[in-house]
Amino acid sequence: MLTVESTANTGRQYLPENPETLSPNQSLMPLTATVNDQDHLVVGGCDVVELVEKYGSPLYILDEHTLRTTCRQYRESLQKYYSGESLAIYASKAWSCMAICAIVDSEGLGFDVVSGGEIYTTLQAGISPTKIYFHGNNKSREELNFALDSGVTIIVDNFLELEMLAEITGDRQATANIILRLTPGIECHTHEYIRTGHLDSKFGFDPNQIEETFTLVGRHDYLNCIGLHAHIGSQIFEQQPHKDLGDVLAGWLKKAGEYGLNLEILNLGGGLGIRYTESDDPPSIEAWCRNVAESLEAACLKYGVGLPKLIVEPGRSLVGTACITAYTVGSRKVVPEIRTYVSVDGGMSDNPRPITYQSLYRSVVANRMSDECNETVTVAGKHCESGDVVIKDARLPTPQPGDILVVLDTGAYNYSMASNYNRIGRPAAVLVNEGEAQVIIRRETYDDLVRQDCLPERLRQI
Repeated sequence: MLTVESTANTGRQYLPENPETLSPNQSLMPLTATVNDQDHLVVGGCDVVELVEKYGSPLYILDEHTLRTTCRQYRESLQKYYSGESLAIYASKAWSCMAICAIVDSEGLGFDVVSGGEIYTTLQAGISPTKIYFHGNNKSREELNFALDSGVTIIVDNFLELEMLAEITGDRQATANIILRLTPGIECHTHEYIRTGHLDSKFGFDPNQIEETFTLVGRHDYLNCIGLHAHIGSQIFEQQPHKDLGDVLAGWLKKAGEYGLNLEILNLGGGLGIRYTESDDPPSIEAWCRNVAESLEAACLKYGVGLPKLIVEPGRSLVGTACITAYTVGSRKVVPEIRTYVSVDGGMSDNPRPITYQSLYRSVVANRMSDECNETVTVAGKHCESGDVVIKDARLPTPQPGDILVVLDTGAYNYSMASNYNRIGRPAAVLVNEGEAQVIIRRETYDDLVRQDCLPERLRQI
């Protein structure tokens, strides 16, 4: 899976082997990653060092080939292993921008959105509302009206939302297609903040509320319930929980029929993990899709129900591996017998996952890919927080000021969770493909930082 040979202690160790057959979520680098004659990292046919020279740093670099390959593997694997209709939909909370929406749409996938802003982004990218599914545990009345106006499917999360939507659709005499989100009571061994399928969760109707929920939905003429949804978490390597989920949802599908609800869709969420470090060992996309598809078919046979349309919601595993973040190395501080800090020109404002989830990453020095990794350093961000650490105990060639340090697997929850902490502008993002680079998100300027500020006239006189 990884090229090691004589380069096992250099940045080359992370290059993908056999990228044409590799499941992208099992790679530490984008599938197009290579090293050129200058010993520079190349992604999408573009020299990363030259990209930083042209576009500055920090810089998100998104490999179009890896993203498209991942989309195709999901689509084709579901078609291969599921006898009924199927659809993979991109969980756009991982990274929502118009360029990604356009690529994912062109590969035949749909979209999972969780706010009015994400609905707006997908629509602006030209996505059909019939391919958009609107999630959220506390949707506002304004968002629900926007969703109805747009024609997207609404995933209903709780009784307040159900009652509010019934009122809105009744007043407007407009039908809403809805899917009910249920909490399956399945736990996975992931970080507690990203486990969403266990009973103690803010998401979904509890199992003991199912009959009440089905009854309430059946009373409202303008609520067209077309399916059920459940999600068990994120960054999951286990296969059994997804098999269990298919059985739970198929049982609920049968129960819905007893209340006169003829449901067409079962949405089994997502959660397949990616490889952030050498020790991570996620299933391949094909293996995950096969497990989900075959277990759902077996469950439907068990409960005597027809095969529904199967929807899954990959987010992280679609885009995570496709992107890297390039930084420029700056200052260095040696704390004798404790650690060496090497600072870069970004940090928690462009990647809050380490300080939020204690997430682990790997990195390389993009301008010296063959140099021996001979020093252990802590890669620190530039923000005014002691906890602003990008990678603790990174093994690298001795970093020098001006080096281009690249952090791998930053496509998921990096830009989408980025902030302006310390009034630092969010980075630019470029899409690379076959030697060409195109800006898909402009770097924020100082003017952007104050664009929404309002200074009362009386304060200008102080």
